[in-house]
Amino acid sequence: MSDSKQSESRISVAKTYKLYIGGAFPRSESGRVYPVTDPQGKFLANAAHASRKDVRDAVVAARKAFPGWSGATAYNRGQVLYRVAEMLEGRREQFVSEVAASEGVSPSQAESLVDAAIDRWVWYAGWTDKIASVLGAANPVAGPYFSFTVPEPTGVVGVLAPQESSLLGLVSVLAPVLAGGSTAVVVSSAERPLPAITLSEVLATSDLPGGVANVLTGRAAELGPWLASHGDVNALDPTGATPEDRITLAREAAGTVKRVLTVPDAEPDWTPTPDLSRLRRYLETKTVWHPLGV
Repeated sequence: MSDSKQSESRISVAKTYKLYIGGAFPRSESGRVYPVTDPQGKFLANAAHASRKDVRDAVVAARKAFPGWSGATAYNRGQVLYRVAEMLEGRREQFVSEVAASEGVSPSQAESLVDAAIDRWVWYAGWTDKIASVLGAANPVAGPYFSFTVPEPTGVVGVLAPQESSLLGLVSVLAPVLAGGSTAVVVSSAERPLPAITLSEVLATSDLPGGVANVLTGRAAELGPWLASHGDVNALDPTGATPEDRITLAREAAGTVKRVLTVPDAEPDWTPTPDLSRLRRYLETKTVWHPLGV
């Protein structure tokens, strides 16, 4: 039998992907999955449909990982994140294929988006050991004191990833959380989750400690309110929610006085080089007064 005929006679193996929680790949507690298709309706894979219990498990994992990640030196965090970028580069062709299929763009456009995502990750990795110098200060005060202002990580951040930009947008909202020393629970694009799933495989095989980044696949409208109301989540990025749903999320978040990022109604163009605004949003400012020695 020729190779072409043998290929035509094979039964395709449909993939069913899992969640990424605490450095492991569990099935959804609900047992639900949903089909992922390209813009023309062609089946690509099955993705796990995360539940409320999965959200809670991911938050527990992120909280457990926070002391170690936030307590690591900024230089070490930069090394770890740069290693992730190296592994993104190593799987570049897979990401190009998945972005092209997910977003319905040409291979050349997909290559450009993937390259921009890798460069974006490197950009944030390079900021880890510069944040304190740029956003901190030694304050001039009257009196026998030293006064220092120091940026510190916010804690556990819930991230509703962009719905349209499956990789570059995802990296643009996740990398600043990790670069600042916070941990994350990410809900990927519902219709375009494959690059996020592959990113979770990269994170699992890099030096990033388990639980620092947790990736859930499912619907932002369903999972977002549970993140917003969770008492152990310190901040919420509602980028992937609709403008109407963001009102509900802000109301739910008010019960635990958590920070909710202000984001534009329409998904922005992620290609321009970002500024430091997203890094700033995931940092708390601590000012320390210390008496001068005699």
